[in-house]
Amino acid sequence: MADEGLTYQAAGVDVEQAEKFIETIKPMVRRTFRSGALVDIGGFSGLFSLNVEKYRRPVLAASTDGVGTKLKVAQMAGRHNTIGIDLVAMCVNDIAVVGAAPLFFLDYFAVGKLDSKVAIDIIAGITEGCLQAKCSLIGGETAEMPGIYGEGEYDLAGFTVGVVDHDRIVDGSNMAVGHRVVGVGSSGLHSNGYSLVRRIVFERAGLEMADELPGCGRSVADELLEPTKIYTELILNLLKDIPISGMCHVTGGGIPGNLPRVLPQGVQARIERGSWEVPPVFNYLQQAGGVSEAEMLRTFNMGLGLLLVVPEEQVQETMLRVEAMKERAYLVGEIAARKKNEPPLVFIDRPAEAGGAEAKD
Repeated sequence: MADEGLTYQAAGVDVEQAEKFIETIKPMVRRTFRSGALVDIGGFSGLFSLNVEKYRRPVLAASTDGVGTKLKVAQMAGRHNTIGIDLVAMCVNDIAVVGAAPLFFLDYFAVGKLDSKVAIDIIAGITEGCLQAKCSLIGGETAEMPGIYGEGEYDLAGFTVGVVDHDRIVDGSNMAVGHRVVGVGSSGLHSNGYSLVRRIVFERAGLEMADELPGCGRSVADELLEPTKIYTELILNLLKDIPISGMCHVTGGGIPGNLPRVLPQGVQARIERGSWEVPPVFNYLQQAGGVSEAEMLRTFNMGLGLLLVVPEEQVQETMLRVEAMKERAYLVGEIAARKKNEPPLVFIDRPAEAGGAEAKD
């Protein structure tokens, strides 16, 4: 008797289950559709109609990113319904800081074997992120790849496209000496530094997901899986009235690795230590891991997920507007003249009554 022929399903890929998954998530995804989204998901491409009449010189802005090893924490915890928010946030925040409004988002979800419940939770998070960012989820890809990913493992990536009028691009070109730096609070770790976080929390400290993270009043899972804050609505609201000269999304590399990217030649950002509230999770990680201050600053956001550079006369209005939108605002620094051979960014100590000493990192 001849052997039965192999099938794709026998090789580990269940096409029928994948098709059922797409049908299940369609109603969820449709909730994100804004004006311009033309087709339902499931086609060969997502289509979006750009209303060019709203702009004098429309410019498209695009960003792509993933979630990094925060995925591993979600998989360890068996909690998958917020990791999609992180994915959207890491992309839309990057285009918002140049002044662009996100239009649409697409995701790439790769897994060894599709678990529909896990996948639906992930898409629910992506959907929530798109709703927060007010952009349409117009497509994506679900790839079942046995042999590439182990049991329970998956990877996520995504990209977004937005639009900004050419004359309203925020690129730092209007930044000047005397402008001030306003920091907007983060929701915690966001989605950076998790290789170090996992090393400290799980390997060095030996904590479990259900354990309380010392000094934080929350479980390890709750603190480490707190979603990345999406700043698009806040930024676009501020840009209506406030002449922001530069913006920085604080991601991998922290303030030292990101703020200099938006500074023009000839200026230096002077950031004042102790001028903002550092969430307890960072204090715990520094102490438990014996991590230096410089390493903390160049690895984590340290409680500031967004930096805004504004003229001095706009500082009070900016901070009031940020707080009115239920976010935390801090005056954290200033823009000074930069001399030859000086670094673009320095951290300074908060001045005492008689003055303070400066320290450079």
